[in-house]
Amino acid sequence: MSTPSQKPRKASDKSARTRAREFALQALYQHIVSGNEAVAIDAFTRDLNGFHKADSVHYDALLHGCIAQTGEADALIAPLLDRPLAELSPIERAVMWMGVYELRHCPDVPWRVVLNECIELAKSFGGTDGHKYVNGVLHPLAAQLRPAEVAASPGRETSTGGRG
Repeated sequence: MSTPSQKPRKASDKSARTRAREFALQALYQHIVSGNEAVAIDAFTRDLNGFHKADSVHYDALLHGCIAQTGEADALIAPLLDRPLAELSPIERAVMWMGVYELRHCPDVPWRVVLNECIELAKSFGGTDGHKYVNGVLHPLAAQLRPAEVAASPGRETSTGGRG
């Protein structure tokens, strides 16, 4: 019997929150690359095919929350980088913003789920090995932002990379 960790998820298998993250990533990418305002990006994104299957409340929180808190997110991310923030790919930066936002403001989402979802986004939309870089930054941030939850996790010294 095959499990989801052994093969990529089909589009029909994606949760509404996973879809919300994908649309938020696309919207944040637009914001980073074009500098367009959240309202204009939001209107465009909501018209994209498949948006109706996304958790629009979670999408709103990610898009508007990440844009409103870019300075705070960048301040958390920057010390963990091996290069200047400006040299991050827009995908990596947007994924990290989303990870920081969810770790800080979505306590209903377990820290391992946040990391796994961000890693999967980086694998799907980012460059080769970008997911490893995202994991290398978000994993220590999870320990910093959710110390009790991470400390209580079995095998906390290992990173999440697969679905399982």
